[in-house]
Amino acid sequence: MKINPIYKVRKIAGENIILLQGKTGGDMTRVVAFNESALLMWDSLQGKDFTVDDAVAVLLDNYDVEEATARADAGKWVETIRENGLLLPE
Repeated sequence: MKINPIYKVRKIAGENIILLQGKTGGDMTRVVAFNESALLMWDSLQGKDFTVDDAVAVLLDNYDVEEATARADAGKWVETIRENGLLLPE
C-alpha cells in the first residue's frame, strides 16, 4: 500500500490534520487528526510502498512499546487512513 501524495498534513491550532473535502452537494468536509505517533508513521512511510509490518517497525524503532501494542496501533492507523481514502488504490 502507499499513501496518496495529494494529501498533506497541516498544523492548525496546534493540531496535525488532513482536511478531506466532501464530494458534492451536502457532503461535509471531514478532518483526520494525527497524534504524535500517527504523524511519525505518516512521515516515515510517505512516498514508500509499505505494509502493516513496516508501520509496526516505525513504532518499535521510536517508542518503548511491546510488539503486540505496536501491531495493534499500527493496524488501527492503517485502517483509519484506508477508511478515509488516504491510500492509493491497489
